[in-house]
Amino acid sequence: MSIGIVSAAYISAAILFILSLGGLSNQESAKRAVWYGIVGMALAVFATVFGPDSGKLWLVLVMFAIAAAIGWQVATKVQMTEMPQLVAALHSFVGLAAVLIGFNAHIELGSVQALEPAARAALTGFAGVLAHKTGVEISILKVEVFLGVFIGAVTFTGSIIAFGKLAGKVDGKAKKLPGGHMLNAGAAALSLLLLIVYVQGAGFWALFLMTLLAFFIGYHLIMGIGGADMPVVVSMLNSYSGWAAAAIGFTLGNDLLIVVGALVGSSGAILSYIMCKAMNRSFISVILGGFGNTTGPAQAIEGEQIAIDVDGVAAALNEADSVIIVPGYGMAVAQAQQSVSELTRKLRAAGKEVRFAIHPVAGRLPGHMNVLLAEAKVPYDIVLEMDEINEDFPNTDVAIVIGSNDIVNPAAQEDPNSPIAGMPVLEVWKAKQVFVSKRGQGTGYSGIENPLFYKENTRMFYGDAKKSLDELLPKIA
Repeated sequence: MSIGIVSAAYISAAILFILSLGGLSNQESAKRAVWYGIVGMALAVFATVFGPDSGKLWLVLVMFAIAAAIGWQVATKVQMTEMPQLVAALHSFVGLAAVLIGFNAHIELGSVQALEPAARAALTGFAGVLAHKTGVEISILKVEVFLGVFIGAVTFTGSIIAFGKLAGKVDGKAKKLPGGHMLNAGAAALSLLLLIVYVQGAGFWALFLMTLLAFFIGYHLIMGIGGADMPVVVSMLNSYSGWAAAAIGFTLGNDLLIVVGALVGSSGAILSYIMCKAMNRSFISVILGGFGNTTGPAQAIEGEQIAIDVDGVAAALNEADSVIIVPGYGMAVAQAQQSVSELTRKLRAAGKEVRFAIHPVAGRLPGHMNVLLAEAKVPYDIVLEMDEINEDFPNTDVAIVIGSNDIVNPAAQEDPNSPIAGMPVLEVWKAKQVFVSKRGQGTGYSGIENPLFYKENTRMFYGDAKKSLDELLPKIA
């Protein structure tokens, strides 16, 4: 395959990736956008594998087949509820790949520089590119390698910890070693010093030591972030993986890798910013802290949680004219989206107005609730964002909260000492009646108490969400 065809394939793939990102902004065009991305990636892989500079094709194809088989198995077995931790795990692979490619580039550079000038002139591929670099260009290459490895190493360990927290294998509470942020700052400063030493001619030891420091930064940084901030962390790590790919793209001289890395890095950063804005917090405060830091004693919660049975919920729904459903991670865990969809269908068939309120950080992955509802074939036009529907709660007869906690917590507005003070939330308590579908009286993933459960117009509909809704469905007229 000629370099011209490869370039054309790369340009086509880049355009398809841009179309894919643009289409994902709308639920109705998302399916088509996914296919744009699939075709673009297939083009990119094909052009790279069969391009003029590729070698050991048999080995590449064998590894590709093994990886494709593993990917297929994982994709078919992972439940939608496990998608957040799967995304975090995939980010770790990107980070590790950046580290290994950076190491390989360093080793290749050393091998090329050890050759005689005549032998260098006969080199091809990446080695040939390295052989023709000037002293300044080699220094720039070392900076690219160093940055790619640093970002990749932070992404690798950070994504592993994020995976552990999302999967429940690591404690979701924010934890830091003694010294806190100073340890991260010290490791970053030492890494900067190692960059200077490495560019000036230090050997592999400087690159390797920096990698260990970056591994620590990624580990300690994400361990210090609470579980409630995991949606932002996932999008942040997505951004990191993009920048790592872009840095390695500069190292390899691969234009498509640079473009794709920049797209992923910038889109992940923008998404993180949007989500932080939705929580009324700065990006820095999320990265350096996480929920759990209070400025004083929390307000005492008065009252008690009052339970309601399925007959009581059914009676209220049958009498209601307007209903707003607020889904959360509990719905995903119970796999209750199909039951929610059927409840929606029956209520709408009875002439009632039913809509969904989606908070920007609902679930543990950006857009998690939207995907679940789309999977259950809930109409797109009744799924509304927080800003579109929040003012409608006072005119709503019934609000149903399914497995949500922090995003419907009135303490964000009422208690200045709450860890989530100032965070915009769905004001469900303003509805005439509120039913909370919940397994028990726990505080949820972030460990923050919710005064909503004790309000006079709130009733607790205890039990597994899917089982509770399945019992409710036959009673809806």
